[in-house]
Amino acid sequence: MRDLMLIVNPYSGRGLSKSALGTVVSQLGRNGYVVSVYMAGEHNPEELAYRFAKKHEFCVCVGGDGTLSGVVSGLLRAGRITPVIGHIPAGTANDVAATLNLSKDPAAAAQTIIDGALVFLDIGIFAGNNAPAAASIHRYFTYIAAFGAFTETSYSTPQGAKRTLGHFAYVLGGLAGMSSITARHMVIELDGNVVEGDYIFGGVVNSTSVAGFVKLDPEYVDLADGLFEVILVKQPLSLADFIGILTSITNRSYSGDNVQLFQAKNVKFTSDTDVAWTIDGENGGAYREVEINNYNEAIRIIV
Repeated sequence: MRDLMLIVNPYSGRGLSKSALGTVVSQLGRNGYVVSVYMAGEHNPEELAYRFAKKHEFCVCVGGDGTLSGVVSGLLRAGRITPVIGHIPAGTANDVAATLNLSKDPAAAAQTIIDGALVFLDIGIFAGNNAPAAASIHRYFTYIAAFGAFTETSYSTPQGAKRTLGHFAYVLGGLAGMSSITARHMVIELDGNVVEGDYIFGGVVNSTSVAGFVKLDPEYVDLADGLFEVILVKQPLSLADFIGILTSITNRSYSGDNVQLFQAKNVKFTSDTDVAWTIDGENGGAYREVEINNYNEAIRIIV
């Protein structure tokens, strides 16, 4: 018998029905797992994972990208070394699930937990500073830390709208905010190499899917190679620039003048003003200086 902690976030996406949750628990129970269910509510997924990490052999989370991110953070904060994690996607975008080809069907996802294979996954360590003398804010993230266009949509769109409209709520929210997008002047260091410019989007990514509509070539992305993919989008100065950006994203071509793709283990962003960040779809705070490091093969996830 294997001792399993099942952390369920009922507020993610459209949620998981009681019958579907019952199916998951009974399916795991029939296959040799002792399942302890923890519902997020008074305590969020990160707090639950942190508090109960040492009582269970491994953890399975039910929810979206933010839920998975919280569980990963809680387990790593608790000192678990390369913890084993299962994921049953029940969020809105489910970018990590899309990258790992995890089923959104609860029964199929539970079966993956039972007879799937373990793969390593890199994790990001995000450190933000508002001033040279200020203490750094350190956070873990599973697949993206980003600023600029569309990034605020994931945490400013009301949960009810996400649940009703699904991924379309992200797109609507992003389009509604296009007129308010402000380019940020950034100095960016990528493993010692420096680029500088005015950017409307910057993302440090370990995924082939970002917000469900920005895609990277799976043959280019290795989730456990110790490197991030860094996407930078410069401020469009003309309609032709704007069309070129949309074309690059649609065609997964990131070698143009306005859309650039790099790979790096360590990335540092410096700006003269506070810049708002999103971390795995959640509000990450605003900072003038951000440093991001790759934690190579930090976790093992069941696929």
